[in-house]
Amino acid sequence: MPFKLATWNINSVRLRLPIVERFLTEEAPDVLCLQETKCPNELFPHAAFEALGYGHVAIHGQKGYHGVATISKLPFEDVVRQDFCAIGDARHLSVRLQAGDRRIRVHNLYVPAGGDEPDPAVNVKFRHKLDFIEEMRALRAGGEPDVSAILVGDLNIAPYENDVWSHRQLLKIVSHTPVETEGLIRVIEEGGWTDLVRQHMPEPQKLYTWWSYRAKDWDAADKGRRLDHVWSSPDLSARLRDARVYREARGWDRPSDHVPVMVALDL
Repeated sequence: MPFKLATWNINSVRLRLPIVERFLTEEAPDVLCLQETKCPNELFPHAAFEALGYGHVAIHGQKGYHGVATISKLPFEDVVRQDFCAIGDARHLSVRLQAGDRRIRVHNLYVPAGGDEPDPAVNVKFRHKLDFIEEMRALRAGGEPDVSAILVGDLNIAPYENDVWSHRQLLKIVSHTPVETEGLIRVIEEGGWTDLVRQHMPEPQKLYTWWSYRAKDWDAADKGRRLDHVWSSPDLSARLRDARVYREARGWDRPSDHVPVMVALDL
């Protein structure tokens, strides 16, 4: 059986626990990385995950905002919670686990959205986002000897032309502006990462993981963006069997505006 890892911005883990349970029951990933859990550590619903066979949970949460959690069937160690931009936000978590013949460092990230105005001089949220991306350059696929790496999460940037419904119309919209896309691509290239989803479903295929709540009929309008990503070190990219975006989850009961993304690796 392949090793399966999924990422999902769930937009409140307690509010949307039923659809998380559905996904885990139907797809049974070995590891699920959640973002925007919006839950303080002491209120995280551990029991629900343990009941489904996920006995290993690492969390980095805060009340009402942000938050990441890594839920696993496999034991892990060396949990790291990095404070990007030194402002106390719960936006990063990493663990090291053994999957098949590989030791793997799994980074789980929730990059700031950046607000509405793509000008760091007048928008502190956008400045924060750019600073966060700059700090991400230190995350390297080969950062630990004899350890492979996976980086996942809601990175809040759609880096390529066909990661958005209209490249031309979104060039001045936060998440697809050149300063953001170029910055994220620089993180990929300098860090030695491989974008596994685009490896499996390359450009020019249109590919989205997020559809706004504001759309009256998100499916018909289909004005999506690919904001959720799975990257890996080169040794793991060579073992990629499959990658899938669960578009159907956007239509589930009380959905997140993001959908799960999952990769399968032959380990």
